[in-house]
Amino acid sequence: MQDFRNLIAWQKSHDFVKEIYLHSSAFPSHELYGLTSQLRRAAMSIPTNLAEGAARGSNADFARFVQISIGSAAETEYLVFLAFELGYFSIEIFEDMSGKIEEIKRVLTGFL
Repeated sequence: MQDFRNLIAWQKSHDFVKEIYLHSSAFPSHELYGLTSQLRRAAMSIPTNLAEGAARGSNADFARFVQISIGSAAETEYLVFLAFELGYFSIEIFEDMSGKIEEIKRVLTGFL
């Protein structure tokens, strides 16, 4: 068992979630239970699964949770793209968020 807060992937994904919350707060109110909620849940799933996996007793268990985090990162990547295509993110925010999620995916893949 290790402290998840020491994991670089957790630190990056945790900071990313806070940015997602900040930027998605400007989405239209009709998206509150749609895209806003789904994007936040998908992004939050990345560090949440890392925290849970770090508490497991074996490397195999941890690897399974890292794989779930990678899937959540891919889902988040699509939802960020969708938000951009719908005009909810500027090109600057989209490019910044896309770069960060790519970096998170690389770090997560490195764990495996």
